[in-house]
Amino acid sequence: MADRRDPSALRWLIGVELHNHRRRVGQTLANAAKEIGCSPGMVGHFEKGLYFPAPEQIAGLLGFYGAPAWDVERLSSLAGRADQSSWLARWNDVIPDWLRTYVGLEGLASHQVIYMPLVLPALVQTEAYSLGATAGSARVRPDQVDRLVSLRMERQRRLFTDTDPLRLTALIEESVLDRPIGGVATMRAQLDRLVELSALDNVEILVLPTSTGHHDGLEGAFTVLHFEQAQSIGYVEFPDGAVYVQDHVQVAAYSSTAESLRSVALPQPESVEAIEARLAALT
Repeated sequence: MADRRDPSALRWLIGVELHNHRRRVGQTLANAAKEIGCSPGMVGHFEKGLYFPAPEQIAGLLGFYGAPAWDVERLSSLAGRADQSSWLARWNDVIPDWLRTYVGLEGLASHQVIYMPLVLPALVQTEAYSLGATAGSARVRPDQVDRLVSLRMERQRRLFTDTDPLRLTALIEESVLDRPIGGVATMRAQLDRLVELSALDNVEILVLPTSTGHHDGLEGAFTVLHFEQAQSIGYVEFPDGAVYVQDHVQVAAYSSTAESLRSVALPQPESVEAIEARLAALT
């Protein structure tokens, strides 16, 4: 199994939930800090993911907020998984902070749902396609392209682990299959890869036909990350930054959009046929 522990991502997940619980009951940082015997600033640091709260501090805060026992047990268990090492350490100098958080969360997620209207998601790209999609980008320094591509290849290992594989639902526009990134040979290998991945039990690649016209994803790409022991998180990327959607109502709206897109996408067998048709045309 690929080890995907990332302490900064764990801290962030726990902090989001502590913040949301406090906000729901209208408590102040000062009152919360008094309850567990620390400073308001420290509780704020917990909520921002800057420090790991101890399991007893989590229990004290959630008890003060009136959270159910299963929430206390769940978040305390998450905190118990803290570790000082991170598999992302060797890429620290090439990953911007806003992206590092996402990659760390992806490594902890149980299910990723992603809608990509313009390019294939990183988790299904071949190395050549990834190079073709990244080289020449104004957002990536030329000397960092190869290392960023290697990070994408490493992220993909979670799709193939024997235990705890990442479930992936990739909703892609039909036009993405026709965009010749990297040239004909690269696209042939990439389409082959999509067919191979579609055969995995934990991977679902669904194609949205161009003939569908208007649908709920036209506002742009988004991702929803689901976790076994934490609340789901939405993610929307823009040039040189990203928005992390933490409010459960807003996250639910993105999940609803994903279900709407699934309803108009080709089912998995027909999606594979659409991919294979392009592959046949290239060969």
